[in-house]
Amino acid sequence: MLAVQMLHIFCFSGRASPPILSFREAHQSFSAEKKKKKKGGDERGKAGKVEAFCCAETEMVGKDNLGAEDLNLCFEKLMMVAGSGNSEKGVNLKVGVITEWKDIPVELLMQILSLVDDQTVITASGVCRGWREAIYFGLARLSLSWCSKNMNNLVLSLVPKFTKLQTLILRQDKPQLEDKAVETIADCCQELQILDLSKSFKLTDRSLYAIALGCRDLTKLNISGCSAFSDSALAYLASFCRKLKVLNLCGCVRAASDTALQAIGQYCNQLQSLNLGWCDNVGDVGVTTLAYGCPDLRIVDLCGCVRITDDSVIALANRCPHLRSLGLYYCKNITDTAMYSLAHSKVNNRISVKGGNDEDGLRTLNISQCTALTPSAVQAVCDSFPSLHTCSGRHSLIMSGCLNLTSVHCACAVHAHRAFTHFPHPAH
Repeated sequence: MLAVQMLHIFCFSGRASPPILSFREAHQSFSAEKKKKKKGGDERGKAGKVEAFCCAETEMVGKDNLGAEDLNLCFEKLMMVAGSGNSEKGVNLKVGVITEWKDIPVELLMQILSLVDDQTVITASGVCRGWREAIYFGLARLSLSWCSKNMNNLVLSLVPKFTKLQTLILRQDKPQLEDKAVETIADCCQELQILDLSKSFKLTDRSLYAIALGCRDLTKLNISGCSAFSDSALAYLASFCRKLKVLNLCGCVRAASDTALQAIGQYCNQLQSLNLGWCDNVGDVGVTTLAYGCPDLRIVDLCGCVRITDDSVIALANRCPHLRSLGLYYCKNITDTAMYSLAHSKVNNRISVKGGNDEDGLRTLNISQCTALTPSAVQAVCDSFPSLHTCSGRHSLIMSGCLNLTSVHCACAVHAHRAFTHFPHPAH
């Protein structure tokens, strides 16, 4: 309770829209007031400065870091802000509980840091030994996607300290990460559950082998755009990371093959979401094995998988009763047979058993550019699943590029049309 009460003391000022202040932001605000600097100058170049600081100073307090005197001033300002709050709103300062910034309880510190950006968290880890140890052993989530130049070095420096991480986001606009950084993650963060390495074009199979051996508790892995990975390395990872529930392989043109999907279907039986967008080596053999091995699949994106046929859709329809979203964009081999299979599938049977609950059955279906489909087959699917909509503002049955399907409408669109046509016109 003390942590929650003090969190309110630090974060609310009694104004109409209470701000959330980080220690660094409060310090900058106080310094700006003391030195009478112009507003706006403090934020310019902040990300670059923090990035440089984080790379150079991870062991001790850096040159750019907050000094004890400044932090004391910062703390005093926070106390004044808290004390000026309206007592009717519950912002009452109890004198003697916390007298200086060093007295802040670990629980409160972690709660406050959970509200600020990751640059601030890393900066705070350099304030003092107590804060550094609390953050290193208490932080569960970290994103370095803001790092535009030195992500690889930052990972090598920080990851050995953040050993309790469960979520690590390393998305990149341009490739920075190298295998050594991922190997360090696998060695040091063995409690990791969520890892995002999207657009890591420099990574090779070494990274997948390291993840397989070091991060066996992964439930969510995003390696979209990692085009250098092979299918044998992905199959190896699947054999170790058997708790995977979400896997994004979009654009992994070498890794996503029938061989890899067979391994995923064999070992990753808890899988719920799989993105295979634009993996043109995927065929019916792989998708069918996946459907049989992963019956809890809910989201499957096969957009651009030009080799698949009706057999893949039939397998998913018959073996995955929880299927909610299916992407078949540009799968030109899909015919009416696949659509009728969906309409009469186990996915639809769940709706019949439960009395037509909108939460069951397909909610999203993308058949754009599937030009072999006819209106009657697609209408059968639309009629079978109440959550599939063609009406304005609720498009979940996506049919772009299928000019012959313009007559397909969901039930609410038909009702709206009937209501409009039967609306009495005012007399002239």
